[in-house]
Amino acid sequence: MFYSNELSGALTGLTRVRRFQQDDAHIFCRPDQIITEIMGCLDFLDYAYSDVLGFSFKLNLSTRPEKDYLGDIETWDKAEAQLKDALDKSGHPWVLNPGDGAFYGPKIDITIQDALRRFHQCATIQLDFQLPQRFDLAYFDENNERRRPVMIHRALLGSIERMTAVLTENYGGKWPFWLSPRQAKIITVHESQKEYAISVRKKIYEAGFEVEFDEETSDTLNKQIRNAQLAQFNFILVVGPKEAQNGTVNVRTRDNAVSTHSLLMLNFIYVCI
Repeated sequence: MFYSNELSGALTGLTRVRRFQQDDAHIFCRPDQIITEIMGCLDFLDYAYSDVLGFSFKLNLSTRPEKDYLGDIETWDKAEAQLKDALDKSGHPWVLNPGDGAFYGPKIDITIQDALRRFHQCATIQLDFQLPQRFDLAYFDENNERRRPVMIHRALLGSIERMTAVLTENYGGKWPFWLSPRQAKIITVHESQKEYAISVRKKIYEAGFEVEFDEETSDTLNKQIRNAQLAQFNFILVVGPKEAQNGTVNVRTRDNAVSTHSLLMLNFIYVCI
């Protein structure tokens, strides 16, 4: 948990808060492994942002502050040169951001754009030569000599709250299935299919998915389907007498795409997996 004494006028929804969580990881490596490790972080970032979340991103190299920094200038220059080398080898365009590094080392800031065209800083990759020194950390090299490691701070998502806000606006409520809090809604044609619907809910839930079934609703079938679409359930499973008899479900999506035939219950679960 992190705390930031933000001015009240600077607070903005979930994108800028006083208390937030961060997926902060720390990598300890030899000085000659810095470029390899940084490139590994950038590859991980590219996969998470581009392939999984569908974001484009910008890379900024933030260098030594003008004052109040730790360490000597020679160490800073060497660290900045290694980050530049890793960024060049990554193949991604990047921009120099002079003087905006952390007090303990230079960093790569990653910004993404939300659905409203606003840029947010999310991920960070930071080099830290100071904490290993302050904690007197060491390893023994191949010659059995004591050496000081380098520390890399890596936050892939950055502030979890900020990333949640960006994703919420980006998807506009239409969360992808793997991330959706409302993955499936079961609707019965008649109350006589209630027991079967309960068994369907149990199987889907036990398979690890979020599923709902309103056992006491008095709404019509069409109204239930419409409400489920407005609530942005990824899948709406309609069960009638034929489905209850055959152990199947009739599948439609929140965009009203309807399957031409009913799916066996296990087949639906396999599709979800």
